[in-house]
Amino acid sequence: MANQQQPSTFRKIQAVTIGNDFEKVTEIVSVKYIDLVQQLKPHQVIVKVLYVGINASDVNYTNGKYTPNVKPPFDVGFEGLGQIVQVGSKVPKEKVASYGIFSQYGAFAEYLIISYKGITPIPNPKPEYIGLLTSGLTSSISLIEKGQMTSGETVLVTAAAGGTGQFAVQLAKLAGNHVIGTCSSDDKVEMLKRMGCDRVINYKKEDFKKVLKSEYPRGVDIVFESVGGQFFDICLGSLATKGRLIVIGMASTYSSSSGMQGNDLNTIKLLGKSRTVTGFFLPDYADQYGKHLHRLISLLAQRKLEVELDLVGQGDIKDVIKGVDRLQMGKNKGKVIVPLSSSSSSRL
Repeated sequence: MANQQQPSTFRKIQAVTIGNDFEKVTEIVSVKYIDLVQQLKPHQVIVKVLYVGINASDVNYTNGKYTPNVKPPFDVGFEGLGQIVQVGSKVPKEKVASYGIFSQYGAFAEYLIISYKGITPIPNPKPEYIGLLTSGLTSSISLIEKGQMTSGETVLVTAAAGGTGQFAVQLAKLAGNHVIGTCSSDDKVEMLKRMGCDRVINYKKEDFKKVLKSEYPRGVDIVFESVGGQFFDICLGSLATKGRLIVIGMASTYSSSSGMQGNDLNTIKLLGKSRTVTGFFLPDYADQYGKHLHRLISLLAQRKLEVELDLVGQGDIKDVIKGVDRLQMGKNKGKVIVPLSSSSSSRL
């Protein structure tokens, strides 16, 4: 990285207190770039972050749910796409200017130090690649490892038009299953039909519970559930014999001060028909990332997989707050992506 290209300072987002109101508990801070250079170790690189991905769990992190003993201030954000601008002494110099995607705490920053091994190389800076990280990996690994997904089954995906749900829909369909998806608007219905959903339920217009009871009286084999509350209760009651319910999140509770709503888990519904409810937390399956990510990138290259993007902002780190709010409000269609420079946003 030529000296004239090095900024004197850069910005990043930190949580300065614990809480689930992202805008109120975070601040944008300025950092000297030279401090980053001085911290660079031989096997690390400095990345200029071009895009960041927004996840429902961003507010869980600021709320201390993942790291309960953490003391503010701490850096936030999980994933991004960037260009290597400086390398440590053990990293080949020709890697400068190459692009990659990464999952790392503190991703909401204009520049970031990352282990070179922690970067997955990509041929170009298309933001679609970010969708393959947290969202794509969560869908791929959980459906196989937790859902024991094969083919010829009925798979229900809640929040199917979201950043993660869209992958669950497509992967379940590619595996040869009948796929049901829930969403909240007509444009999302059209998106899900395009992605292969056999039945789309707009719960703003249809009674979710009644549709499942009347159209799927046998029940569903796999549920990919990320909403929580009443959705969880309905999904649990709709499981077929030997059905599997994968809980990947509880989006309806993340911004709520009262926590999870609805009835407690009814164990009779589980024990009576050998059903399974299982939780899934992506970092616990880090050893699976490589093979699943390779397959997702291959499917994307073959155009067997598409990534619906919801671009927020015009290229400023301040727009991350807008992106988190859009996701928490349920207004997004697809993966929420925030470009961190105006040149990044123009690539779309």
